[in-house]
Amino acid sequence: MLKITHLLFLIILCIGCKTERKQKVNELKPERVALEHAKGFSIEKLSSGISILKINSPWPNVNRTFSYALVPKGRSNSLALDTEIYDAVIPVPVKKLVVTSTTHIAALEALGVEEYLIGFPASKYISSPKIRRRIANGQVKELGSNEALNTELVLELQPELIIGFGINNENGSYETISRAGIPVVYNGDWTENTPLGKAEWIKFFAPFFKKEILANQIFDTIQSSYLKTKALAKQTTTKPTVLSGAMYKDVWYLPGGNSWTAKFFDDANATYLWKDSKETGSLSLSWEKVLEKGKNGTFWIGSSQFSSYKSLADASKHYQQFDAFKNKRVYTFATASEETEGLLYYEKAPLRPDLVLKDLMLILHPEIEIEHELIFFKPLE
Repeated sequence: MLKITHLLFLIILCIGCKTERKQKVNELKPERVALEHAKGFSIEKLSSGISILKINSPWPNVNRTFSYALVPKGRSNSLALDTEIYDAVIPVPVKKLVVTSTTHIAALEALGVEEYLIGFPASKYISSPKIRRRIANGQVKELGSNEALNTELVLELQPELIIGFGINNENGSYETISRAGIPVVYNGDWTENTPLGKAEWIKFFAPFFKKEILANQIFDTIQSSYLKTKALAKQTTTKPTVLSGAMYKDVWYLPGGNSWTAKFFDDANATYLWKDSKETGSLSLSWEKVLEKGKNGTFWIGSSQFSSYKSLADASKHYQQFDAFKNKRVYTFATASEETEGLLYYEKAPLRPDLVLKDLMLILHPEIEIEHELIFFKPLE
């Protein structure tokens, strides 16, 4: 009997060990959130309710991945989590946060969590009427600049999260804030090279607020709208040529052939004159080089800061040599600013590429009838 009892004990112990090992194995096989276009981040969901967010492209040419654990509030002490392997552990849902780019504003509004925003650097660039009212009421504090956040005020506000934006890993303000126990999570939506890739970063924001279902619905709607417009554009019989950008101190800056902007032109069934260049960012050319290739371009889309033909002509006589200037086919996003120093295009276009593409359809293919009015791009005055 003693031997039988001992054997039964060992069997029960083995079963318990196998069950525990099985639970651990299951925990090590998380569910990966499906991303169709975005390349700069990933999300994995564990059975315990923890989400693991990884950012592999917070800025170009980064040599490491940032990992963050998003843990349900009230459960952090009951969950076995090796906190040392993460750059930050964030209790969710977040109720108080600071964001640092106007592109983040559009995502917060879309998810309906803009009331959780308590601080922003250079708030004069925010176009959103909702956030501007919160700024006027003192509910969103001015925090200086992204490169040099007012750390004293940030520490006083005690946000639960800062969503950071950076061109490298040398922001001293973020380091100070992180050491004080306030998590900083890098957002790299601006490094994506496709319109739908940028828009899909709304799924990056969702797990901080437990809004994953809503984020999926929003993105699916945007993607469907974009792809329908793209398909409509491909049915057009004309393919106009396009130039872009403008000069700054004798250097003409324009989108590279693999850039976000160039992808818009291609999806609108237009020929971007620098489509064969390999750059994902901008090109820096002399005006002579631009004139050589772009003189006969049908349209000039995105004339930098210029909003009138007079301002273009006053800035440089060279602009007047382009056919698009002569034929009054220059369009700008510099007029859509909603009475702030910011531009609506920079704030909302990354999240709503479908509306940008519809703008381009109206401009480049006026023969196609679509129910849409220009939002971002307007003809020069």
